[in-house]
Amino acid sequence: MRLIISEKANTAKKIAQFLSEGPVKEGKHRSVPHHTFTWKGEETVSVGLKGHVLNPEYPEEYSNWQKVEPRELIDAEILKSVSEKGVAQAVTSLSKKADRVVIATDFDREGELIGVEALSLVFEANPKLMDHVERARFSALTPGEVGRAFDELMEVSNDLADAGEARQDIDLIWGATLTRWVSRATKRYGSAFLSVGRVQSPTLVLIADRERERRAFVPVPYWELEVELKNGEPFTVRHQTERFEDEARAKRSYENVADTATVVEVEQKSATRRPPTPFNTTAFLTAAANIGISPSRAARIAEDLYTDGYISYPRTDNTVYPRSLDLREVLGYLGQVEGVGQHAQRLLSQEKLSPTRGKKETTDHPPIYPTGYASKKSMRDDRWKIYQLVVRRFLATLSAPAKTLRTTLRFDSGGEPLVTGGTVVTEEGWLGVYPYSRRADEEIPDLSEGDVVEVIGKEILSKETQPPGRYGAGRLINVMEDLGLGTKATRPNIIQNLYDRGYVHDDPLVPTEKGMAVAQALTDFASEIASHEMTAELERSMDEISEGRVSKDSVVDSSRDVLRRVYDHLQSSETEFADIVWEGIRTDETIGKCPESGHDLIIRRNRKSRKRFVGCTGYPDCHVTYPLPQRGEIIPLGTRCDACGSPEIKVLGGKRPWVTCINMDCPKKQEQREADDDEVQKRAAQMADLERHRPRRDRRLPRSRVGRRRRHDRHD
Repeated sequence: MRLIISEKANTAKKIAQFLSEGPVKEGKHRSVPHHTFTWKGEETVSVGLKGHVLNPEYPEEYSNWQKVEPRELIDAEILKSVSEKGVAQAVTSLSKKADRVVIATDFDREGELIGVEALSLVFEANPKLMDHVERARFSALTPGEVGRAFDELMEVSNDLADAGEARQDIDLIWGATLTRWVSRATKRYGSAFLSVGRVQSPTLVLIADRERERRAFVPVPYWELEVELKNGEPFTVRHQTERFEDEARAKRSYENVADTATVVEVEQKSATRRPPTPFNTTAFLTAAANIGISPSRAARIAEDLYTDGYISYPRTDNTVYPRSLDLREVLGYLGQVEGVGQHAQRLLSQEKLSPTRGKKETTDHPPIYPTGYASKKSMRDDRWKIYQLVVRRFLATLSAPAKTLRTTLRFDSGGEPLVTGGTVVTEEGWLGVYPYSRRADEEIPDLSEGDVVEVIGKEILSKETQPPGRYGAGRLINVMEDLGLGTKATRPNIIQNLYDRGYVHDDPLVPTEKGMAVAQALTDFASEIASHEMTAELERSMDEISEGRVSKDSVVDSSRDVLRRVYDHLQSSETEFADIVWEGIRTDETIGKCPESGHDLIIRRNRKSRKRFVGCTGYPDCHVTYPLPQRGEIIPLGTRCDACGSPEIKVLGGKRPWVTCINMDCPKKQEQREADDDEVQKRAAQMADLERHRPRRDRRLPRSRVGRRRRHDRHD
C-alpha cells in the first residue's frame, strides 16, 4: 500500500480525487479522515495533517517564568512534542500497513519541515519505509498540476527542512529568552507580558523610528494662491509658484490677479502605462492591504483559496510565468467569471499572448494566478475580493498597455502665471480589468490659446509642510522585504503580532507609548535585536542551510553566541531598561485629567474582580471613577468630547475600533440611547402589527408540535 501525506485534510481529499482510477473510499482513524483509492494499479491511501505535527518546546522544568533564570533557555535542550495527537496516531497506524510513502506537503521550507516531521512518525512505526520515501511538489491543486507532480516524484530535501527547523529553533530561543527577561525586568506576567522577537522587534523599531521622525518634525509654513475662473462652468487654477515661502509675495500676486485670465499655452502629452507584473507574495499582500484587507487576513484567505483549488500556491517570490503554464487554459475557465468574463474571452481570441515579466524569476513556484472558476454566490465577501484581485491581476498582466492624455492650460492674469491640468484615459487597456490602479479622469475646460475667461474668485491658502507618513501595512511588507526582515510566509503574522501585543494600532500603523518604549529600550540596550542587520544575516544563513552549504547546528549555535552577548548587556542595564518601558506603559494608561482634582486619570483594576476602570491618582482624597469596556485594548486619544468635555479613548477589539468618551452620563450618549430605544420600540410595534394581521391559522401550532416544542425547551 502506498501512503500519501499532505499538509491539510482537504488537500488529501483533492489528491485522492485527482489521482484515483476509480471510486474513492472514505474512511476515518478516529476523527481523522483518509481516502483509499487505486492509482497506477496500486492501493493508495491519502491522509492530511493539520500543519506541524511536532512543535519545538523546552522541557517542563523550564516552564516557570518567575523561577527559571531566562539565560538558562539559551542552551537548554529543545524537545519536539506531538501537537496533534489524533493526526499523529492516524499517520502511525496507516504507516504500519504501507510499503512506500509520498510526502505531498507544501513546497517551501516550512512545508518540507512538516513533511520531515511526519516522516519521523512514519519511520518510528515502520522503519522499513526509510528507503521508500518520495516527494511530490506542486504549485496548484488542479488535476493537471497534481498529476504531473506524482508522475515526476523526487527526493525529500532534508536541507530545506533543516533551514525551516533552524528558523523554528532560533525563533524559540531568542523569543523565549528575551520575552521572559523583559517580562521579568518589568514585572509583566500573564496576559500582560511583553513579547520580544527576532523579526518582530526590528519591525517595531522601524515603526517607532518613523514616529519619532514625525514628532521631531518642525513644520514650515507656506502659502498657495488659488484662483477660480469661469468658462460656462467654474473651475479652479493655481499660481505657477506652487508654494510661496514668503506670505508678502503671495499677497502681491493675489493683488495682481486681474478680472480676466488669458490662455497663453495649451500643452498636451500622451503617456503609456504598462500593465503590472505578475503577483508574488509581497505584491499580492500589498495590493490586498490597498483594498482594506490586512496582510495576515489576506494570507489566510489566500491559503484557503489555494487548498480549495481556486488559486496557485500563495507563497512565492516569482514574478515571471513559467513556459509550462498554459495561459489559454486559464483564460478558458475565467471566461465565465462574473465581471471579467468578457475580458478573458477577448484575450483568448488574440493570436498571441504576451504576459508582463517582473524582475524576480525563480523555479520553485510560479507567480500567484487563478487555477479554477468561482462564482460570487459561492464565496464570502472577503474571499471573493481576494479571488477577484488575483483573477484581475492575472488578466491585467496579459492585457494591452493603457494610454492617457495629460492636458496643461497656462494662463496670464495681471502678469501672474496661472496653471491647471488634467489627465484622462484615452485607451483603457489593462485598466479596464484592473480598476485598483485607476485614478479618476480629471476633466478640464476645452480652451484654446488666446481664449479669455472671467476671474470670479481668488484665495490665499495658508499651509504647513507635513511630517513623513506612517507605514501602512502594505508599505511595511515591502520595507521588511527590502531589509530582509522575515520571509514571505512570516511577515503578515509578524505585523499581526504587533497589533495583538498592543504595540501598534490602526492602519497606517500608529505605535502605542508602550510600543515606543519597548523599541527605545531595545535600541539602547539590545541593539542587535533592534537592528535589521542581524536578522537579515540570519535569513541569509537559512538560505545557505537550504542550499547545503552550512549545517543547521552551526547556524543555531552561532545565533546562541550572539544572544549571550545581548543577554549580558541587558542584564547589566535592567533598571534603566525597566524604567524606559514603564514610562511608556504609564503614559498609555493615563486617560486624561480629573475634572475635580486635576490629577491624572489612569486605568486601574479592581483587586477582587480584576475588572478595569478609570480612577483618579488623587485617591483617597478624590473618588472620581469611570467605567471602561472590559474587552479590547484601550488607547488614550488625548482629546476631549465636544459634548461633555471628558477624555476620549479608542477601543480596539471586535470587528472594528470605536471611539468613545469615558463619561457614561454624556449628553451625546444619552441621545444615542434614546435613539436606540426609539428604534427598538418602533420595531416592536411593527412586529406587533404584523402579528395582528397574520391569518389566525398561522398563530397556533398543532397540538403535537406544541408538545414537541415544550419538551425541546425543557431539554435545552
